[in-house]
Amino acid sequence: GMNVAAALKVAQTLIEKEHRKEGTSNKDKAPIIICTVLPDNGIKYLDTLFNACWIKASYGIELEAIEPLNRQFKESSSSFEKLQAFRVVDIIGETPLIDLTHYVNNVNDCKARLLAKVEFFNPGFSIKDRIVRNIFTTAEKNGVLQPGMTVVAASSGNTGAATAMMCAIRGYKCIITTSQKCSQEKMDAIRAYGAELLVSPPGAQEGDENHYMNMAKNMAKTNPDWFDVDQYQNPYNPEAHCLTLGPEIWEQTNGKITHFIAAGSTGGTVCGTTRCLKERNPNIRSVLADPVGSIFTEYFHKRTHGKPGKFLVEGVGKGSIPGCMDIDVIDEVLPVKDCQAFRMCSKMAREEGILAGGSAGLNVFAGIVLANRLTTPGIVVTVLPDSGIKYQSKVYCREWLETNQVL
Repeated sequence: GMNVAAALKVAQTLIEKEHRKEGTSNKDKAPIIICTVLPDNGIKYLDTLFNACWIKASYGIELEAIEPLNRQFKESSSSFEKLQAFRVVDIIGETPLIDLTHYVNNVNDCKARLLAKVEFFNPGFSIKDRIVRNIFTTAEKNGVLQPGMTVVAASSGNTGAATAMMCAIRGYKCIITTSQKCSQEKMDAIRAYGAELLVSPPGAQEGDENHYMNMAKNMAKTNPDWFDVDQYQNPYNPEAHCLTLGPEIWEQTNGKITHFIAAGSTGGTVCGTTRCLKERNPNIRSVLADPVGSIFTEYFHKRTHGKPGKFLVEGVGKGSIPGCMDIDVIDEVLPVKDCQAFRMCSKMAREEGILAGGSAGLNVFAGIVLANRLTTPGIVVTVLPDSGIKYQSKVYCREWLETNQVL
């Protein structure tokens, strides 16, 4: 922030200096290009720099509310030719694929490989940036999302942060609804982007009017000038992965992927990516990693389900079947316990330097189980959906783990 403020001050000084020059037309003036650096991310300072109470207590400064700009967003990356400069939305996707094969035992001597897409390299630190960009772009193109409208989204956290980020970029007012389960870090990030955050009361169950999913839906129904992201039912959610994540995995593995494994909540990631990959090779196996307590495992085997159990991993698993979850494209389900997912997170942090969220730990653990079972050579690909920096108060907090009897 200090660097950008200083750069703006320098730019203003140079512009004023140019204006004072006489006898030089605008076309003869060389463009002013000022470069600076953004050394680290604001998510590390959510409890200070983005906390109005802390700023007031520390410096006596009262922050004013910033209203959305209601501007027309432009996709162009740069006004200068040949500059490698981009807008934030331009750097969504094209995430790296890392090799985690050394975690595989290869007891069957089948030379199985385990690879993972690092989705927390997206600007919003999660895979959800992909779907929100596609949903916004399509809605604007179709005229259902227009300047001046309010965007509402129900989210366990990451889609909410991605939506708040996109609204900040494109100039929409934003309201996010979430549950008590959402980590404090994700709640703070949503507010830092300027969105209003509504948290459902403790004990609210799916189907209840005060459940966070229904809160967003009902607000959108009663306000005709509001746009509901509706990630659970919106077909542009899985389409985003079919258009981006699937093709990236295919290209990065040179078309040699044999298994795709990922947990699901909306179903967008696993189903959209699977459709893309199976269009290229119908023999690719799709496996749904599912937290124990989620209803997806039972529904896969019986096409019916009972009440969900309790599980702590955020952003995956569900107590109902979303419209984006096409269970028919799934070949297998692998249940994973909370303790297995969280221990995998700790293992990756301490052995690989990978600080990933709980769902990443769940995906990698399930990927290892799957790869160890193979009896023929195969390439198993999974995803690391978000960053562990969003879960310092939970997944990486020994006290929280002990309180929830995970250790």
